Amino acid sequence: MKVVVTGGAGFIGSHLVDGLLDKGAEVTVLDNLSTGSLGNLDQVIGDIRFVEDDIRDLDAVKRAVAGADTVFHEAALGSVPRSIEDPVTSNGVNVTGTLNVLVASRDAGVRRVVFASSSSVYGDTPTLPKHEGMPTVPTSPYGVTKLAAEMYFRAFACVYGLETVCLRYFNVFGPRQEPNSMYAAVIPKFVKKLLASESPTVFGDGDQSRDFTFVSNVVDANLLAMDSTAGIGEVFNIAAGDPVTLNALAEQMQLIMETDIPLVYEGSRPGDIRHSFGDITRARAGLGYEPRVRLEEGLRQTVPWFSGVKSHATI
Repeated sequence: MKVVVTGGAGFIGSHLVDGLLDKGAEVTVLDNLSTGSLGNLDQVIGDIRFVEDDIRDLDAVKRAVAGADTVFHEAALGSVPRSIEDPVTSNGVNVTGTLNVLVASRDAGVRRVVFASSSSVYGDTPTLPKHEGMPTVPTSPYGVTKLAAEMYFRAFACVYGLETVCLRYFNVFGPRQEPNSMYAAVIPKFVKKLLASESPTVFGDGDQSRDFTFVSNVVDANLLAMDSTAGIGEVFNIAAGDPVTLNALAEQMQLIMETDIPLVYEGSRPGDIRHSFGDITRARAGLGYEPRVRLEEGLRQTVPWFSGVKSHATI
C-alpha cells in the first residue's frame, strides 16, 4: 500500500505518518518545511520517502503522488489570524495547492484522497453542536479557503469519480504542536507560559468554548477514512464531542501542572468564533469513528512532551 502525506512533517501529518507506518504502508511525505519540521520525523525518516517541495508546484505534486494508492492532504497554511493578515498567501496554499493535489491525484490514478478540513467552515453560527448538514458561513479567510477546498473535493468526486473524503477537524492538540509561533494554538501557548511561570493570555472573557480533540483521535479518523466504503464525496466532523471553555481548560491545565498562575485577559480578536462543538454522529455511523482519548488524558500526554522540549531549550 503506497500512500502520500502532504504536510507530513507537520504536527498532525507526522502523527499520521506514524500511524500509517504501523499499518505497514509505504509512505511518501511531501512538505516544504515552511511550518513543519524534519524533527517531527526523526524516528521514522529512514522508513519513508521524503520530498521537500511545495504543493503550489503542480509538477512537484505530480512527481510525489505517482504510483500512490491513497493521498492524505494535510498540508495547509493554518491560523485564522495569519489568514487575516495575509489572505492571498493563505488562498494560494490552501486553495490552489489543494487543487494541484486533486489534479495530480486524478492524473496519477490515485484511488482515494482524504482531506484535512476544519471546523472553521461553520463560522460563528449559534447552532450547537455543529453538524454537517447546517449552513457553512466562515468568518475568516482561513475558513473560506477550507470551504473552497471542500467544494473542489466534492466536484472531483462527482465529475471525475475520484474517491474523496473530507474530515473537519475540531481544535486538534497533542505532542509536536508548535508552541513558539505567533500563530500557535491555545494549548501549546498556555503550556509554554505556565512552564515559564508566566500568565497565559486569553482573548475575550474566556467563556468561549472549543471541542479540543487529541491528535491520536484524528489519526484514527484518517485511517478509517482510508478504507471506509461509506461517505465518498462527503464530509465528517472529527471532534471529541465534549466542549470546554477556555477558562475551564486553563483550570484543568493548572491542576495537571500543579500551578496557580492567574490568566491575563485581552480583547477578542477578529475572526474568532464564540463557541465550537462538533456533532460526531455522522462520523460514528459512516466511518466507525470513536474518540478514544478525552481531553484530560490528552493533556496528561501532551504536557510532558512540552516539558521535554523545554529541557532542551527550544521553548
